[in-house]
Order: sequence, then C-alpha cells, then structure tokens
Amino acid sequence: MAGAAPDDRSDLLSIPWSDAVRFIRQLIHDLRNHLNAIELQSAYVSELEGTENLKAEVKRLREMISGLTLALQKLSRKLGDVKPDLISYPASDFVEDLRKKIAQEFPNNSDDITWKIEASDAVLNIAPELLQEAFIELFANAFRHDRGKGAFVAKVTVDRKQFIFTLQEPKERFELSTANWGREPLRKISHGHYSLGLNRVRTIVEAQGGKAHAQYDPKSATLATTLTLPL
Repeated sequence: MAGAAPDDRSDLLSIPWSDAVRFIRQLIHDLRNHLNAIELQSAYVSELEGTENLKAEVKRLREMISGLTLALQKLSRKLGDVKPDLISYPASDFVEDLRKKIAQEFPNNSDDITWKIEASDAVLNIAPELLQEAFIELFANAFRHDRGKGAFVAKVTVDRKQFIFTLQEPKERFELSTANWGREPLRKISHGHYSLGLNRVRTIVEAQGGKAHAQYDPKSATLATTLTLPL
C-alpha cells in the first residue's frame, strides 16, 4: 500500500530460556547415549587380540570418551532445576566447611585467599552441599577471569537478619555491566565455558531465599560479589 509505514519487526527469534534449557539438556542426553555406545564398543575392541600399541591407543580413546562424558554431565548439572532440601545449619560450621572445601578444590589458589570472618552463633536454613556448589563456582569464576594483582578477600558478616558473604577480586580492568549479574547465560562463550556459572550461583542462592549482586570499584580496582542469605 502506498505510503504505508515500513515493517519494523525484527527477524530475530526470541526463545524462552526454559525452552533453550530443555533443548540443551535433551541434546546432552542424546550425545551421552552415543558416547556410551562408543565406550561399549571400544571396551569390546580392547578385548580383542592385538599389539600392545593398539591396546594403549584404545585405552587412550576410552579416557577421551570418559572426559567428554564427564564434561557433558557437568554442563547438564548447571542447567538443572534447583530444588533445595533445607535444613538448619550453624553459620560458623558452614563457613568452616566452606573454607576446607575451597582449599580442597583449589589447592593452587587457596593461599591467595584472605578470609575475614565475624564470629557468630547465627543459624542458616540451607541445603549445605548445594550452597557449597554455588560458592565453588563463584571462586572458580574469580580465579579464571582477568585476575589482577593482589589477594582475594572473602569476607563473612552476620547482622540481625542475614548472612552476608562478599568476595573481593582484584581486577585492574573491568568493562562489563553488573546490572544483570548472573542473569545473562550464554552471553560470553569460550572453549569449555558458556556463561552458565554465575547464573547457576544466582539460581542456587535465590532458591534458598537469598540474593546475589556485584559491584566494581575502579578506584580500588576491585570487583565485589555479594551473596546474602536469610537467618
């Protein structure tokens, strides 16, 4: 029609995150089925008569398959629903368990963490292992991305209503927005990493009644990520 306004509608598809998650998890499931079949076949081949070199190569192939299967399992877990089974847990015990877990998970980085903990007899209502998963992911993300010079500071405080954990990361340069921190999965993708970690942290914390946010201070060149949980 002459004089009609141009069509401003975008051709870009808008897919709900729940649909994207369902697709990715189904794809992972299908790939794991194929890998399991390959693993069974390689196990059969390894039992056939052959040279030692052939057996060594088959063993190496099975290790590669196992590594890929494990990576898919981890990815699927990050996309899984969070349904915490909450129990009462002293905050001081949780922090002590967390420190030991972080030292165990990151033996090469744990000495770079300065812990500042306020003693308290407060009690949390949490799923301890699930919450530990969130903290491990938070530290892993901090150690992996654009680390600056200086120590990491893990600060724990408790007021009348909430448990507050803040991780301060040294970062000389930081140009990302923290407005939607932990709410932008798949935004930045690299080999083996899909921007799912912080989203998983936020999801776990919010499922237990908490909140997560971050703020960058250019003066001190520090990125502070804060997780709060109700008492």
